[in-house]
Amino acid sequence: MRDILISRAAGVVEVTLNRPHCINALTEDMWHELHDILAQAEQDTAVRVLILSGAGGNFCSGSDLRSGQRSREHPMRRMRRANAAVSRLHALPMPTIAKVRGAAVGGGASLALACDFVLASPDAYFCQIFIDRGMSPDTGSSWILPRLIGLQQAKRLAYFGTRLSAAQAREAGLVTLVESDEQLDRRAAEWAADLAQRAPVALAMTKSLLNNSFESTFGEALAAESAAQSVNQLSDDGREAVAAFTEGRRPRFTGR
Repeated sequence: MRDILISRAAGVVEVTLNRPHCINALTEDMWHELHDILAQAEQDTAVRVLILSGAGGNFCSGSDLRSGQRSREHPMRRMRRANAAVSRLHALPMPTIAKVRGAAVGGGASLALACDFVLASPDAYFCQIFIDRGMSPDTGSSWILPRLIGLQQAKRLAYFGTRLSAAQAREAGLVTLVESDEQLDRRAAEWAADLAQRAPVALAMTKSLLNNSFESTFGEALAAESAAQSVNQLSDDGREAVAAFTEGRRPRFTGR
C-alpha cells in the first residue's frame, strides 16, 4: 500500500495520508514525498484546490517518533524535511482544505492548521501533544497558534497539551466548520468545487495578502493590494471576468 494516496477530479486534488495502523504518522520518507506532491501540485495549472485528509478515521498524529529514533540523521536535518513540507503547504497559491476526522495532534495538527480551511467531523480532536513527549512545538505551531487564537490561549494549549474536541476547536477559532461524519466529505467536495470555479489568479493574490497581513503595516498592505489588483486586472482571468459580466454569462477562468 502507498503511504500517501492522490486522487484528482475537476481541478481538485485530494492528498490522503495512508498509514491508518499508526494514526497516519509520517515517516521521514513521507515528509519528503508530501513535499514533492505539494510542489508538483503548485506547478500544475490544472490543480485549482487541494484537500488534505487521513485514512482510517484519523487525520494525522504527526511525525513517526519510532522511525525518528531509528534514524542516524541529526534532528535538525529531519526537522528541515518536515518544515519544508508544512511551509510548502502553507504557501500554496491555491485554496487548501484540511478534512479532519479523529486525531489531529502534534505535527498533524500543524498540517491541518497550515491549510486555509479546517473542516472537521464531531469526533475530531486537536492537541499540541509535544509537551507530553518532552518536546516543544514544531512544524509551524508556534507561529500559527498565536495568530489564530491569541498568545495566552496558544500558551495554554502548548504548555498543558490540552486536547480540544471539534466543537471546542471551532469555538476557539481553530476549525472553520464542524459537519457530521456523513456530511463531511460532501461539504469538503462542495467547497472545493465552488473554489475551483473561481479565478485562480485572484484567489492566489487574496491568499498572499491575507497570509502576509500580520507582518505588514497598513501602508504596506495598501501597496500590496494595489500591486495585486494590477496583476488581477492585467491577467487573462481579469479580462475574462469583465467580458463575462458584460455578456451576462459565467466566466471561464484559465489561471493565466
